[in-house]
Amino acid sequence: MKRRWFLFFIITLAGFAFVSEVDGQEATKTVIVHVDDDVEDVREAISEQSGIEPDYMFTYAFNGLAYTLPESDAEQIEGHPGVSRVDESIQYDHALRESVPFIGAENLRTELDDLGVRLDGHGVKVGIIDTGIDYNHPDLQRNYVQGYDVIDGDDDPMETKRKGKAATFHGTHVAGIIAANGNVRGVAPDADIYGYRALGPEGQGSTEHILEAIDRAVLDGVDVLNLSLGTPVNGPDWPTSKALDEATDAGVITVTSSGNSGPGMWSVGSPGTSRKSISVGASTPPLKVPRLNVPEIEDEEERVMDLQPIQGTNPWELKRRLNVIDGGLGLPDDLENVRGRAVLIERGGIPIHDKIKNADEAGANAVLLMNNVPGTLMTAVEEPLDITAAAIENDAGVLLQKAIKENENKEVVIETNYEEETDHMAWFSSRGPVTQTWDIKPDVVAPGVDIDSTVPEGYLELNGTSMAAPHIAGAAALIKQAHPDWEPEQVKATLMNTAVSLTTDEGEAYPPFVQGAGRVDIGAAVENDTLIHPGALSFGVWDADETNQRLKRDITIENQSEHKRTYSFDVPTSLGTGLDWKMPMPMTLDAGEKETATIQVEIQPDIIDFKRIDGEIKVNGGKQDVSLPFLLFSDEPDYPRLSGFQFDQLPDSDAWMYEVFLPGGAEELEITLYDPDTLAYITTIDRQKNLPEGPFEREFQEGEIDLEPGVYHGVVYAKLKDRDDTLETTIVVMEEQE
Repeated sequence: MKRRWFLFFIITLAGFAFVSEVDGQEATKTVIVHVDDDVEDVREAISEQSGIEPDYMFTYAFNGLAYTLPESDAEQIEGHPGVSRVDESIQYDHALRESVPFIGAENLRTELDDLGVRLDGHGVKVGIIDTGIDYNHPDLQRNYVQGYDVIDGDDDPMETKRKGKAATFHGTHVAGIIAANGNVRGVAPDADIYGYRALGPEGQGSTEHILEAIDRAVLDGVDVLNLSLGTPVNGPDWPTSKALDEATDAGVITVTSSGNSGPGMWSVGSPGTSRKSISVGASTPPLKVPRLNVPEIEDEEERVMDLQPIQGTNPWELKRRLNVIDGGLGLPDDLENVRGRAVLIERGGIPIHDKIKNADEAGANAVLLMNNVPGTLMTAVEEPLDITAAAIENDAGVLLQKAIKENENKEVVIETNYEEETDHMAWFSSRGPVTQTWDIKPDVVAPGVDIDSTVPEGYLELNGTSMAAPHIAGAAALIKQAHPDWEPEQVKATLMNTAVSLTTDEGEAYPPFVQGAGRVDIGAAVENDTLIHPGALSFGVWDADETNQRLKRDITIENQSEHKRTYSFDVPTSLGTGLDWKMPMPMTLDAGEKETATIQVEIQPDIIDFKRIDGEIKVNGGKQDVSLPFLLFSDEPDYPRLSGFQFDQLPDSDAWMYEVFLPGGAEELEITLYDPDTLAYITTIDRQKNLPEGPFEREFQEGEIDLEPGVYHGVVYAKLKDRDDTLETTIVVMEEQE
């Protein structure tokens, strides 16, 4: 059975434009010409008089022309009949220009340029396994070297460019973050790009496609390999996680996104669970975050509401107050009095696209889409709509509905406040640790919010760990260029050892399984002279029934400086009782020398007072002190008992099969189908007992399961060690094709 793969990304639309320039000639500039008369007549007149043609002729939202031409010619156009004004075109900065300098890439490059040292990824091969790449994009064409299309089986990894939902752009966006070299500049703008299209139309592919792409990348000798994709399976032995471990052993620096299933613990998915790969979570670069304020809600905390973008609608950039009314489910009859107002619409009943389109046609100024179930709503519309819209959580929507109802004699007002936010974790970023191994994931974090990068025919803002991972892939390319002899383990170590620990608004450090070692600092990583690996320590689970009360972990310290250095270790402070740390004695290493040290923690079971403890172990003596995040469980962790369920009919057959991932195994497993509307019981597909950890699958013979065509609500139940979990899914049985 083919395991399906889905991209880890959430997207918001942004405007875009290309910029052209003329080299080796008189200085040019781009001007915008305002036209009062018929724009075509003015274009023809300017062409006849000056012999120049416009870059673009605007006739809809704006009446005018755009020209790129020598400065002396620009003055002639200004006095031409029919032209009311000529403005010089200004550059609209893409958010990529915020995130790349923020992690230190541009500053480091400038400093080294002043010293005559080149650091731009030159000569480093970066492979990208994704939806393909638009290698004709002007910001990417000079970097693209070669690639392969695993989906179609040819040497052309171009993005899917069919119209509608099948079209893709994700791989091009990832490539721009890594190595764009034009209107925007990526982290490593002179790196060589190798593209592998392993996700086809709508961004889907199979495990076989991903594995083949990894194989081809290793065979092609890439130095760095980026995978901004994944599954919800939290386990270290999923095929792609293991494949990345093997690719790392072969000398490839592998980078993968951790997933967008946060903020809950245990939400990291494969291949972000690979032990040797660099798993990347998402943080926020400098940005202004819109938050809704509803003065009519009495509770000051509850009146402030978070907004989530809806892909395909205008971003929420409102500056003025708006009256808001309840628009029900967004049916035409619900929207009779919305003109000039914001309208609150509840999810459900009809497609989201239709709800927002109805509001737009009814004259609404903005749409607030309320989730109909608890939790945050991340969604998109199939076709772009020219109206401002955003989603809010169910709790916030209920409060707003209540305020509207209670103030029916006067209209409720909403206002938007914009708050500066930076160096925080993105709420959607998946958290660790990894089940079975209890490894700390992600390893590091990088900007993954409002990242504006290349897409076919322009630029687009996207959110997600898919955008964070290529920041690290680009950083790895710079480090590889600066230290060509370093192995993947050393590159990963320097990124983790020099990362900046992030804190919440209250000043508390995020736990290691949320941020790993912290947000990457490329300048510090390149210039680092002490490497300590692994860069994070998981002491696993201490079992109270075991006689061994002491846990040990080895670390390797490398002195990469040109001087002798002495390293010492601080005992973690402010931790729960019942732990006795045994730190190594100070060690002195000559230049270029490395040595292994052992960190031990002894458990005192009579006074232990925690189930999970985490913190940092500080190692002193390098160019900068290194903090190693650690994690320890004192009892069976409360991880999910199942994930990654899939139920499929076998091709050309009446037989069925299902597959489910059981992180720790299961004492009981049960799969039941219900009516999706009434939740009436229909049938139990299977019951199993005492299953081992890892993936479990079962195939049913023809006739063993008899399901009528239709839609079913599936509930998967698993139990292990006094904890049970359920996973709900939709199962569709298609009509037989004649």
